[in-house]
Amino acid sequence: MASTQQQRTLVRGGTVITMDAQGDLPRADVLVSGDRIVEIAPRIAVDDALVVDATGCIVIPGLVNAHMHTWQTALRGVAANWTLLQYFKNMHAGLATVFTPGDLHIATLVGALNQINCGTTTLVDWCHNNPTPAHNDAAVAALLQSGIRAAFFHGTPKPDPKPGETPFWEQPHPRAEVERLLKAHAGEPLLSIHAAVLGPHYSTLEVALHDFRMAKELGLIASMHQGGGPARTPDGWERLEEAGLLGEHINIVHGHALSDAQLARFCGLGMSFSAAAESEMSQGHGHPLTGRLRALGRAPSLGVDLESVMSGDMLSQARIALGIQRSLDNVAYREAHGSIPPTSTITTREALAWVTIEGARMLQQQDRIGSLAPGKQADLVLVRADTLNMQPVHDPVSAVVMQASLANIESVMIAGQWRKRGGRVLDADIGSLLESLQQSGRKITQAMGI
Repeated sequence: MASTQQQRTLVRGGTVITMDAQGDLPRADVLVSGDRIVEIAPRIAVDDALVVDATGCIVIPGLVNAHMHTWQTALRGVAANWTLLQYFKNMHAGLATVFTPGDLHIATLVGALNQINCGTTTLVDWCHNNPTPAHNDAAVAALLQSGIRAAFFHGTPKPDPKPGETPFWEQPHPRAEVERLLKAHAGEPLLSIHAAVLGPHYSTLEVALHDFRMAKELGLIASMHQGGGPARTPDGWERLEEAGLLGEHINIVHGHALSDAQLARFCGLGMSFSAAAESEMSQGHGHPLTGRLRALGRAPSLGVDLESVMSGDMLSQARIALGIQRSLDNVAYREAHGSIPPTSTITTREALAWVTIEGARMLQQQDRIGSLAPGKQADLVLVRADTLNMQPVHDPVSAVVMQASLANIESVMIAGQWRKRGGRVLDADIGSLLESLQQSGRKITQAMGI
């Protein structure tokens, strides 16, 4: 995408929440050069930078959406009343089967642009409706076109098998296609390629062993869903652990079926966990893993999961995950002690970390993104705080997590480039894109009689 920005930018006079060692600064400047943050200080004197007035704004690190099936953007609201079982039947075995590469492209493009609109600067696009290389290419092209920082997790479709067909749970991940994508997009500054595998919960042991070895050999993060019905390989995690295939590059999404002993071992191995609190509570997964992870000294990253069910706003996800776990903790305390707990168990700063630095950690990019610090990528968001819904701001972190909404996302910078300014997403013909998205959504739903 063409840039209209000068080489150096000074974001002046905002309240800066770094989520880093520098802490919070009531009034500070952020100097950006190229794609990196150069300096954060109460006052920076420069004469060769474009000055952006951030007075009245809270400057936060770009949000990280650690798990989203962006291909479902044209189906917003379609699955809002479905349980997980209905979702498997109606989405994967139904609607997904009529997607063309063009459908994947428009859904991914609009979904990624909306993430920018909502303050997300890094999107984990967990793409598992990609039956052909053309589908993959369409999705990746859309991510690149949007300007978002993206991690494309190459998955596999999950239709019901037809007579004589090998079911998806017996099919090894297509390594050659992953290698093709890695080669085609080597060196892309805003794109990384990883693997969205079935895992032992949704595949045979043979497939799981193949997929985990592939990820380890190719140096990829392997992410998988865990939970939602009985496991196809009940002893799969034990066998994978015995084979030495677990470690920091393994990401588990949801994770409700894991025992306490398994969760403790996996935390010890450095594996990461991504929760989708609103989706999990809505569709019947169970309570998010947040509290169980906190008891082990760990924290989740968070993802929207499904825009076919809910909003793509990551601040809402932080708020919902925080509220759910506080409620669980409060109920547990009352049952044990017969009274309201004396303090909250989780702070709003923790919740903000779930959608910033913990998302970066899930991608093993915490040295580059997730917080604001000199040398890190210039991914930042200006949250308008001098507004009816935000004033007065006594605690900027709590204001962002508990009061802010999409309406307050004033500007978004990714790798030093403004992607949203003055409340408007840049370099995109939104009207035309929405018309194409609507056409795609109508075609897909009508084909399946919805």
